[in-house]
Amino acid sequence: MSKEELLGQKDAILETYNTIHKKSNKPALLTKKERKAVGIGKDEGKAILKYARISSRKVKIVLDLIKNKGIEEAYGILRFTPKSASEILLKLLKSAESNASNNNGLNRDELYVAEAYASQGPTLKRIMPRAQGRANRIRKRTSHITLVLKERK
Repeated sequence: MSKEELLGQKDAILETYNTIHKKSNKPALLTKKERKAVGIGKDEGKAILKYARISSRKVKIVLDLIKNKGIEEAYGILRFTPKSASEILLKLLKSAESNASNNNGLNRDELYVAEAYASQGPTLKRIMPRAQGRANRIRKRTSHITLVLKERK
């Protein structure tokens, strides 16, 4: 479908997006082209880091510190938190801020961390040799981290 056709059907698309599925209780999925034409996601700045070489448990501790905080306060927390995840999240926060201000034209002073979550990625399995010909399994965990910034109303 062309962009003009999608804009003509904007009301129908928004209606299907706002209806909730009976079993999953989630909104209907739209294609990237439909979301862009309707304008869904233009009120936020989003950054996703996949396959980060840190456990999602370690990341969630730091993410809980910055949820629902203003962007300046989040920067301050991340700079002075002595965790390895804070360095990764600082880069991700800068990226989300840039996406919000450059791509969507949002005001930097009004931004806050609306959503922040980390889910488990694939685990790299390695072997550590032990005594008497045995071997132990080493699990090197990865995570997928998502950070969403929105404007305060």
